[in-house]
Amino acid sequence: MQYVLEFLGLMAVFSIFIVVPGADFAVILRQSIVHGRRAAIMTGIGMGFSLLFHISYTILGLGLIVSQSLMLFAMIKWAGVAYLVYLGIKSFRAPGFNVADINVSEEDRKPISALRCLGMGFITNALNPKPVLFFLSLFSTLVHHDTPGLIQFSYGIGMATALVAWFAAVSTFFTVKAVRDRFIASGKWFNRITGAALVGFGFRLALARAAD
Repeated sequence: MQYVLEFLGLMAVFSIFIVVPGADFAVILRQSIVHGRRAAIMTGIGMGFSLLFHISYTILGLGLIVSQSLMLFAMIKWAGVAYLVYLGIKSFRAPGFNVADINVSEEDRKPISALRCLGMGFITNALNPKPVLFFLSLFSTLVHHDTPGLIQFSYGIGMATALVAWFAAVSTFFTVKAVRDRFIASGKWFNRITGAALVGFGFRLALARAAD
């Protein structure tokens, strides 16, 4: 039951994180507009593989930290709470997404292979420092350090699956111009809602840690 609650806690915060427009979102949107639904979905799958890469070294790194110093691990937990609040405030204040920022040339419209899309998705996510900090904060605050590594990795598989599913939905909806325009028109309020939710989770975790 402990592991189920941990997983649900992770997914609650992660579900908000993945819908906040960022670098990955921008790439998926561009792929949808320029190369179509299939290319965007393959790019999202590449991001899912990259997510597992981030989660794997996060789990191994936190395990090493715990074996050396529980005090250092506790400090990372508090830093994680602060980072979640920071992400929420940043998202709350962010302007809406502007599709006009996506520049498309004739060269861009050439056919693109599935393998190249996978690679693009993996590299985009792997080189983004945001997931590194996010997973460090998420696993240090929500996952007990005694949870077996295999269980933690299974959490990662669930999160990667959720990411791919979300970007598949984005790829599907954003190839429909009317849906894309409606989403972009409400982008500012979307950022505010997700930002407020992240801040709320951050404060909730801070209170929970203070009570422990």
